[in-house]
Amino acid sequence: MLKYMSEPLIQFKNVYKSFGENHVLRGTDLSIYKGEITTIIGKSGGGKSVLLKHIIGLLEQDSGTILFEGRPVSDMNKAERKALKRKCSYMFQGTALFDSLTIYENIALPIKETTSLSDSEIDRRVRDKMDQLDLHEIDDKYPSQLSGGMKKRVALARALITDPEIVLFDEPTTGLDPIRKKAVHHMISDYQQKFGFTGVVISHDIPDIFDISQRVAMLNDGCIIFEGTRNELAVALDPAVKEFIRGIEIGGEEK
Repeated sequence: MLKYMSEPLIQFKNVYKSFGENHVLRGTDLSIYKGEITTIIGKSGGGKSVLLKHIIGLLEQDSGTILFEGRPVSDMNKAERKALKRKCSYMFQGTALFDSLTIYENIALPIKETTSLSDSEIDRRVRDKMDQLDLHEIDDKYPSQLSGGMKKRVALARALITDPEIVLFDEPTTGLDPIRKKAVHHMISDYQQKFGFTGVVISHDIPDIFDISQRVAMLNDGCIIFEGTRNELAVALDPAVKEFIRGIEIGGEEK
């Protein structure tokens, strides 16, 4: 596709990461393009979350290069790295909402921590985001008072409150039933189209997650062994890719 002759927004080149004797990333190559949703699939414990944390700067590679808009992140100074980090937001697995804070306070937290905006401007932004995500009349409620699906929506509102360019989703439908999983997928897709962010999703919801993904990458034994569209995935020849997809289709869950 001609579109992919353009420069990736984020690119991994031969990235390695180990924790002691545990070699998690083993020469990972990956391209993520602006304004798209890229889903990363693979076996549990295979390093997908570790890869995601490299994008946002929570982890640093042992070797290899990570580029943003063609520039190695390692060449950036402290201020530039901080600015890059501000462009990213992270929706954690299990939502990671603070039980001691109200819904309003949870959503407001990122801009309170990262900006010096006035209370009135923070309030305007929080209310706008809550309206945009149809979160009405729950300002003073606490996470424990909400359903699983509503918690996911609040977590997305918190992830979007800083108007990020890049949103990372670490298994965003964990713990939800099939109907609510689909609702969360549609929510991510709808708001990605509305706000135009670049989305990177870790998911085991195969094949449903492919409906909202422009690109799919498969991480296996520390390497990306497939990267392309859903249609290209369906005809991939790599035995490990075929076995993984077949296992999902037969078993209904990851093998």
